[in-house]
Amino acid sequence: MSWDRGPRRPRRFGRQALIAASATALSLTASGCVVVHGEREVLPSATRAEAAKALEQFTSAYNAADKAYDTSLDADHTTGALAAIDSARLKAGRANHPDGNPSHTPLELTDAEFTIPKKAGWPRWFVADAKGNKGGDTRWLLVFTRHGMEETWQAAYLTLVAPGKVPEFKTDADGWAEAVPAHSTDVAAPPGDLSKDYTAYLKDGGQTFADGAHTSAWRELRQKRSKRPGLVTQYIDEPLANGDYAPLALRTKDGGAAVFFSTRHYEKQTAAQGVSVPTPNEDVLALTDGEIKQSLTMEFVSNQIALDPADGPVSVLGRVQGLTSAKGE
Repeated sequence: MSWDRGPRRPRRFGRQALIAASATALSLTASGCVVVHGEREVLPSATRAEAAKALEQFTSAYNAADKAYDTSLDADHTTGALAAIDSARLKAGRANHPDGNPSHTPLELTDAEFTIPKKAGWPRWFVADAKGNKGGDTRWLLVFTRHGMEETWQAAYLTLVAPGKVPEFKTDADGWAEAVPAHSTDVAAPPGDLSKDYTAYLKDGGQTFADGAHTSAWRELRQKRSKRPGLVTQYIDEPLANGDYAPLALRTKDGGAAVFFSTRHYEKQTAAQGVSVPTPNEDVLALTDGEIKQSLTMEFVSNQIALDPADGPVSVLGRVQGLTSAKGE
C-alpha cells in the first residue's frame, strides 16, 4: 500500500454481506494432484446427504449467531472470505446492540441443489445453490470446504447470482462434477491467478475481464468518487489467494470454469484542511480504531464468482464484500 496503516493484525472478519445482497476458488490442492495422508483414490467430496446436512447446520449456526450477535456461535461453520465478512458484522452488531440483534429475521435457504466434484486429496469441497428469503430472487451460492474426515464442513464463499446467471456445471454419468486445477491453461485465465488479475484490472483496466457491474462499472464509480471536492479518496486492491482464501473452480458445460475467488480492498478518504471526513454509520464506527480527524481508511474483504471461458474475457457474475476494519487519523 502507498499509505502507512501500521502493522497488520491477523483477522477473522465478518458476515455483513449475507444481508447486504446488493453488495452484489480453486485451492492449489483442489486439483487432485496433491495427496494428503496417502489418499489417492478419486472420490466424490461428499455424499448428497452430507452436503444437505452441512447446509442445514450452517444455516442453523448462522441464525443463532445473527440473533445473538455472537461470533462464537457460527465460527465453526465459516472460514476464508465468508468468515472474514461474517465476524466483522457480528462484532459491529455486538458493539452497538449488546443484547442481540433487534432486527433479526431467520435466514431460510430452500430449493437447494448441490454440485459435488469427484477428486482426490484434501481439501474436499462442494457448491450449494439455494433460494434465500433475503436478497430478492437471487440464488445463494455457497462453497463448503473441509480438510479432514473429522472436520466440520465450513462455508468459505458466498455469492449472490441472478437465477438465469447461475453457471451450468459439467457432470459425469453419475452426477459428479469436475474440479478445475488452479494452474489450468485450458481457460482464458488460470483460476489461481484470478485474484491478482482482478486487482490489477481494478487499478489499470485491461482486457482480461468483460464489462459489467463488478468490473468496468465499479471502476467508473470509484473514479467518480475519487474526485469529490474537498475529499480525496484513494483505493488499493490486494489479492487473497492462499490457505482458506484459495480460489476454487468447477468445470462448466461449455468447457470453461466457474471460479470462486477472494480479494482485499482499501479505501482511504482524506479531507482537505477545514473539511470533515463524512461521518460513517455506527457499524463502521464500531470497527474503527483511532480518532477520525482528517482521514478514514476502511478495509474490505470481497468474494466473487466468475465465468472463466475457454476463450474470451472473464465475466464476474456476483460479488459480495464486507467491511472488516477501519482506522481513523
